[in-house]
Amino acid sequence: MLLAWYGLSGWKPAGQLPTDRKFVIMGASHTSNWDFLVFLGTIDALGRQVRFVGKRSLFKWPMGGFMRSLGGVPVDRGSPQDLVGQIVEQFDAHDDFALVIAPEGTRSATTQWKTGFYQIALKAGVPIVCAGPDYPGKRGVIGPVIRPTGDMQKDLAPAFAFFRTLTPRHPERAAFPEWS
Repeated sequence: MLLAWYGLSGWKPAGQLPTDRKFVIMGASHTSNWDFLVFLGTIDALGRQVRFVGKRSLFKWPMGGFMRSLGGVPVDRGSPQDLVGQIVEQFDAHDDFALVIAPEGTRSATTQWKTGFYQIALKAGVPIVCAGPDYPGKRGVIGPVIRPTGDMQKDLAPAFAFFRTLTPRHPERAAFPEWS
């Protein structure tokens, strides 16, 4: 398996995924390129295939097959249909769909987190699973499960409390949105 490095390098999952077959994984803090592999490895180690979105151009030869084998789902950023709608269609089209999204949208410190993960979960009617890397213990930690109600600030309060307990690879880059 492409994610064998996860266990071989000492990483272990901590926590449990919900029994739901569809959910959005809010993966934070995302401060390093390695975090993406930790997110994929953690979910894989818990027996689920994780999906992620990428711009359609990343899914062409020579990288297309590799991206799909890791669980990538191509999206068209130039489409008149919005990105949230495209991803909600993917949830509707599959019986089993666990999608990881890094809400920061960057590996740099930012207090301008994207809210698409929340909008996707709300429109698809699926829960949000909080997950993050804890580098000192080499743990991919699964945290609270949030069932969005439409009150984003209230719904995400447990998520931000959880993420503050983890130590990312670059703690100086970890930042939370002003509304947290």
